[in-house]
Amino acid sequence: MMDLPNGYLIPTKKFKKVIVGKKRGEGGQGAVYEVNYDGKHKALKWYSGKKFRNPDKFYENLENNIKKGKPTKAFLWPEDLTDHAGEAFGYIMDLRPPEYKDFSKFLIGKEAFASVTAMVNTALHITAGFRALHNSGYSYQDLNDGNFFINPKNGDVLICDNDNVSEYGKNSGIAGKARYMAPEIVAKKANPDIKTDRFSLSVVLFLLWTHNHPLEGKNGCPVCMDAEHEKRIYGTNPVFIFDPDDDSNRPVQGIHKGAIAHWRLLPEYLKQEFIKAFSTELMSEPSKRIIDQEWLRLFIRMRGEIYKCACGEVYFTDPENPNPCPECKKAAAFPFYIKTRRYNLPMHQRAKLYACHTEKDSDDFETLTGEAAAKDGGFELKNVSAKNWTVTDRESSSPLVPGASVMLKKNMVINFGGDTAEIK
Repeated sequence: MMDLPNGYLIPTKKFKKVIVGKKRGEGGQGAVYEVNYDGKHKALKWYSGKKFRNPDKFYENLENNIKKGKPTKAFLWPEDLTDHAGEAFGYIMDLRPPEYKDFSKFLIGKEAFASVTAMVNTALHITAGFRALHNSGYSYQDLNDGNFFINPKNGDVLICDNDNVSEYGKNSGIAGKARYMAPEIVAKKANPDIKTDRFSLSVVLFLLWTHNHPLEGKNGCPVCMDAEHEKRIYGTNPVFIFDPDDDSNRPVQGIHKGAIAHWRLLPEYLKQEFIKAFSTELMSEPSKRIIDQEWLRLFIRMRGEIYKCACGEVYFTDPENPNPCPECKKAAAFPFYIKTRRYNLPMHQRAKLYACHTEKDSDDFETLTGEAAAKDGGFELKNVSAKNWTVTDRESSSPLVPGASVMLKKNMVINFGGDTAEIK
């Protein structure tokens, strides 16, 4: 691929002027450049050469995605297109901020999360991104670990390479990577859709939590991974590495270190969800696959169950049925926990409530509504929402307005103005 010269001028469909700057990177489809886009610092993804079976169709798909707009702010979405000069064209998008790191670097240990909370936030943001994409009528065509940029401090996620995203029923003509495809696509029995995306999401989440692929155990260690072997592992005969009924593809000591080390630390309910996601039934029956909302609520639960032991170990525990610390083996002790309709939250200095806890049927995990703080040997809960709450304690009720706090007592009931919770 021939590089675009620095200072090169390119016109766009929206009659904006693009001045090419330095090259940021290059992949199998195209190269990314920093550009001056009508006075703004943006990125240009540029394609040249025979990259597509049908460049006109690919260009048309980009046009449609620009018209429809990005599903959420998390997507580095195409904003404008250059003119289509044969097979040479490109699109404008936002630049990735420097604090966001490649997902692939986390998988090989070159980047690390600042906290367990940041890691759970990443799972939440990736899942929410899939959900928003699907709710907008799109599906991925070429999902892989290069699609995600992560802020290791807080777990925020930016989703890139959205040029291959297409509306349901349309195919961009890009084959993608077998490791991230649903088995029926690898076996050439289906095209990408929301059901194949559900499998791909499960793969990405498993990689995030174990740093290993769910189908790459003993069977995935050939001397040479040829096309036939790849088709069998990911398409015609996939076997989950922790399948409880089939141990033929278990992780190999010294090779799959991440899976072996991290699997035992995951909450049992997350392990069971992965076992379900990669069961023979769900891999062969796409209509039964785990939907985005199920994953979202599972990770909301996980974030609420993060607990720091007195020994310093951070782990997950349900306060209703607390499990001992994996490091010092001491039982977790909670003076209180908040029991909402869907979640149990252990009360500690860093406990937080979000709209998903205080608003009925909400899955909003970003809007903060309550904060806990230690006080006088106990805990108080501050209302940081925009709603008036009502606190009932021993038959008496009192309002808790935004900005006010209440000392927590067992059996206290809090009405959040949308849902209720009990202090246990």
